[in-house]
Amino acid sequence: MNILMPIGDGTEVLDTFYAYYRLPEDGYKVVVAGLEKRLYHTVLHEIPPNPDVPWDITQERPGYHLKTSAAFCDLDAGGFEGAFISGGRAPEYLRYDENLLGLIRGIVERGLPVACLCHGIEILSAAGVIQGKRVTTVPKCALDAEQGGATYVDEDWVEDDWLVTGRGYAENTVVLKSFIQKLKERRA
Repeated sequence: MNILMPIGDGTEVLDTFYAYYRLPEDGYKVVVAGLEKRLYHTVLHEIPPNPDVPWDITQERPGYHLKTSAAFCDLDAGGFEGAFISGGRAPEYLRYDENLLGLIRGIVERGLPVACLCHGIEILSAAGVIQGKRVTTVPKCALDAEQGGATYVDEDWVEDDWLVTGRGYAENTVVLKSFIQKLKERRA
């Protein structure tokens, strides 16, 4: 009952840790994987809400650290029941790793559930697995979704068959609830 969780430096802390601790409550083992098996830096990835110091782009501040248990190149898609892809800046460079893209394709080809938040859509788009799907993400990643053949919708969260997408960490609860339900249905 393994769930793939790809991370890298710049992975969004709330996107990642909520699922990391929530999924085991339902009996799933979260396999945290990266380009290498090592310790990674997470970040708080948000536009600060202080109107006195406006930002029109996302600011990053240091978060917690998380160690991977495996490198993408050492894994096989057949060992997973689904994938949870968090956001932050990490997907921007992880999407170039063919080992990760192969893992995602292998999971999707088996019709297994995938949950994705925020910038994680960049990985799904690069893997070529969202053609014809309705998805959501942060508005600045709408183009990434559309370039992958998906239809971007301006909603907090969206379900489309095996796929659950959310804008970001504010949608953690509803995205994880839907994802876990899809995992349980698949197992039944």
